[in-house]
Amino acid sequence: MTARTAFGFPFSVTKAGGITATGGDEAIRGKIIQVLFTAPGERVRLPEFGCGLFNLVFEGNNPVLAAAVEFTIGHALMRWMGDEITVEGVNVSHQDETVTIEVAYTQTQDQTRQAVRVHFK
Repeated sequence: MTARTAFGFPFSVTKAGGITATGGDEAIRGKIIQVLFTAPGERVRLPEFGCGLFNLVFEGNNPVLAAAVEFTIGHALMRWMGDEITVEGVNVSHQDETVTIEVAYTQTQDQTRQAVRVHFK
């Protein structure tokens, strides 16, 4: 199998005027972050894309919300990235004013296990 190449995230242009490309785990991580931070309805041609994590910033910080966020993230990642990764687990934890989201996944292409961690204050 050949390595997949994607637009860099965040999207950028090189000094020579080309588009920055990434591959491997960096590309996967960028796509996961795009799913997490894109609100449904934000993309014109894919109105259902994303899970709207930023919409939850002003919600209460409690175990019920954490369970709902874990489910929502896992479902969105399997829907939009199910051919590239297998979600092994989503963990939402909170301490004081900080919420931490960790997504553990296995890349379908080479079966490597990785994780992405995001912190909110």
